[in-house]
Amino acid sequence: MLKKKYAVIGHPIGHTMSPFIHKRLFSLCNIDADYDVYDVPPEKLGEIFKNQLSKLNGFNITIPHKQAIIPFLNELDPKAKLYGSVNTFFNDNGIFKGYTTDPDGFLMALKSANISFSGRTVILGCGGVARTMAYESILAKNDLTLAVREADIPVAESLKNELESLDGSDVKICTIPELEGDIDILINATPVGMYPHIDSCPVSSKIINNSKAVFDAIYNPLETVLIQKAKANGAKAVGGMSMLVWQAVVAQTKWNDVSFNNDDIDRLCIDCLKELENR
Repeated sequence: MLKKKYAVIGHPIGHTMSPFIHKRLFSLCNIDADYDVYDVPPEKLGEIFKNQLSKLNGFNITIPHKQAIIPFLNELDPKAKLYGSVNTFFNDNGIFKGYTTDPDGFLMALKSANISFSGRTVILGCGGVARTMAYESILAKNDLTLAVREADIPVAESLKNELESLDGSDVKICTIPELEGDIDILINATPVGMYPHIDSCPVSSKIINNSKAVFDAIYNPLETVLIQKAKANGAKAVGGMSMLVWQAVVAQTKWNDVSFNNDDIDRLCIDCLKELENR
């Protein structure tokens, strides 16, 4: 049997974690496969897709190609259509299929931490990461609040209008200092607390104490101050490394119809952080 070939594409591609993660996942499910990195300038995407990428079994896609890849595909899954974005390509015997695994990676990260994605959901921030989680909140019929900086209110208003057009949900907006009340799940989609500024926290201890569960999209460090404080308060909490790894797991299920156990994924999350620290 021919060795399967996969890759990640982007520009600039930088120090991507994708090869480290996917090579481990291939090993866990005993699949003989290569995983390479392609730095693809936007103006050369068509040429490189025709001559190289289309011959791979599958590849992952990062900026700036998540929308640009769509015209080269035969099929889009429903989530990719909804988000207008693709981060996973699958060559299914010549049928080119596109998926976005970000939302399912987020949901799987919550599930692996036994966090119920329901009730009052507060998302800190309104950028690209927040958009994915906000969409999933609306699809889950959650009571959603976007808590942002004063300067980001116009961006939050635009996202609110986009979300409310889905099913007429009432999305609330407030500044982070105005945030109050009980929270079922608090989601940090800001960079506050990210390495090297690991002593920072996006909200006060009072807000953390009012939160039943916390998800922090930051993956370095593995446990931010926000996560540490939430756990110390008895709340369920999980960081962004879990989402990063689980979205790769979802891609693997699209490519090879495989499954993994939580213990292996938890161990991989820890090893990913060690890999980051050694770079």
